[in-house]
Amino acid sequence: MLRKRLMGLFVLSLVVISCGNPKSKNNADKTLDSTDQKTAMATEQKNILFFGTSLTAGYGLDPTEAYPALIQNRIDSLKMPYNVINGGLSGETSAGGKARIDWLLKQRVDIFVLELGANDGLRGLPVAQTTQNLQAIIDRVKAKYPDVKMVLAGMQVPPNMGAKYADDFKNMFPELAKKNQMALIPFLLDKVGGVPKLNQADGIHPTAEGDKILAENVWVVLKGLL
Repeated sequence: MLRKRLMGLFVLSLVVISCGNPKSKNNADKTLDSTDQKTAMATEQKNILFFGTSLTAGYGLDPTEAYPALIQNRIDSLKMPYNVINGGLSGETSAGGKARIDWLLKQRVDIFVLELGANDGLRGLPVAQTTQNLQAIIDRVKAKYPDVKMVLAGMQVPPNMGAKYADDFKNMFPELAKKNQMALIPFLLDKVGGVPKLNQADGIHPTAEGDKILAENVWVVLKGLL
């Protein structure tokens, strides 16, 4: 009798072990699913690096008012998997950008927006020199990330720099874009440059309202690459 009872308990134990706890299993499955989703989202996230001058940094503005931040807001509203990195630095020249680009390339870059040259132009630096520096930056980005998508922001200088210099400077950007198969923003400050109410007291840097227009100028070109 005792032997039969022991055999019965043994069989019952096997049944319990084999069946397990359905609720616990379902919870475990849900946890795994949630983890997989988070991992997938992290894997899909891509970086857009805006590399430029004070125009990109948002000089005189709250960081949330700079045009790269406005681009991030637009991307978030569309639920697109992109993270914007603001690599703008006030006073940056093309030579300075060439010196610091490698540091920023330590993080993966999927889309590269290059906004440099304005300070070179305001200082009257040779266009050939600026062209070489910008090309060097483009080459380094391509070498590190061969599949990167690239955008070049065109700029212009005031006519008081001389007609030839102004023309050569303006033409530098579309020529570089064509050579390197980059998308081109014809003129970053379009509808803002030279408009007093859209610029700060220095007449160079856009106000918060001006940066909204810059964001639109950028978005028209950038959206086709996302």
